[in-house]
Amino acid sequence: MTTLLLNLRQVPDDEAEEVRALLEEHRIPFYETEPSLWGISFGGIWLSHPDDKDRAKALLERYQQERSRQQRERYAQARREGTATTLAQRLREQPLRALGVLIAVTGLLLVTLVPFLTLG
Repeated sequence: MTTLLLNLRQVPDDEAEEVRALLEEHRIPFYETEPSLWGISFGGIWLSHPDDKDRAKALLERYQQERSRQQRERYAQARREGTATTLAQRLREQPLRALGVLIAVTGLLLVTLVPFLTLG
């Protein structure tokens, strides 16, 4: 029986490629499923043999700890250099998206709170 090692939902392409390379380097057979057309499934990396599960999970855990450390260091350096993206920059880059989110949140709050506000 196959085992899902990594769900590819919100996984950057470079990370997925590094995981594939890690599995190939350690000769762990795997296959990959593609995301569905309708966005129900986001694809994944599956182990072909259940016997490899523990070894692959240990490798993946070490890899993710190292990647997490590297990403934190990159972000800290970007903040020191002043090149890290701020919320204000993102709002300026995508004003329509920000306005849409603000409208959606306001609408949800109104739908949620109006029944309670009109009770008394």
